[in-house]
Amino acid sequence: MPRPPARLFIEVALDAQEIINLDAARSHYLVNVMRLGQGDGLSIFNGRQGEWNAVIEAATKKGCKIRIANKSRSQVPEPDLWLVFAPVKKTGTNFIVEKATELGVSRLCPVFTKNTKTGRINHDRFRATAVEAAEQCRRLTVPDIDQACLLTEALTKWPADRTLLMADESGGGVPITQLADKQRIVGKTSMPTHGVLIGPEGGFTDAEWEQLRQLKFVTLIDLGPRILRAETAALSALACWQALIGDWYGQSHH
Repeated sequence: MPRPPARLFIEVALDAQEIINLDAARSHYLVNVMRLGQGDGLSIFNGRQGEWNAVIEAATKKGCKIRIANKSRSQVPEPDLWLVFAPVKKTGTNFIVEKATELGVSRLCPVFTKNTKTGRINHDRFRATAVEAAEQCRRLTVPDIDQACLLTEALTKWPADRTLLMADESGGGVPITQLADKQRIVGKTSMPTHGVLIGPEGGFTDAEWEQLRQLKFVTLIDLGPRILRAETAALSALACWQALIGDWYGQSHH
């Protein structure tokens, strides 16, 4: 059975035969971007109740009205992986948010460091980017996005039982493949909970390095012999984690 051409994230409870009035932005997307009309189908999800099929009941200039039909996929557990990252210049940060969402991150934590090149964060834009990426990649949730804060504040609030993997450009970190082997030996029955920390374009200061090295929940990892841009390092670490101990490892697509 072919998948409906459109997929929307909707922040309301989903029940069969319920009627939902869509807002102007979602209505515009269905009618003017996807060229859909009355009787056409779409998929919807809310991050809690799986994915549902729906049908457009009415499409007018005032907006769209959809009727929920039936559940097509049940909600399943997803990796509990957080990305802590320093925003980068221009469109780089939006790129990180989009691709991290596609790679299954459950929480995004933007932080300011001494060498962070940008001082402004558009939280609403990040949220919109994450929603759109989640819709496109067919995941059943949208990652949480924290308000940006100082790195020191984020580390103070960090859960002591969540390992924070930090990319070490000096070559002193554990190869990420060895870390994965150790995780499997531990024998956890569920997916592990980790965070990945990616520094700013200018790197961490000596003081920041010293603070990070002293924290028991921080583990230094090695992402290879080359110096990676912040965006590349983030996606490389996330992809390695998913392939080695996340939902790429031993999983099949439904």
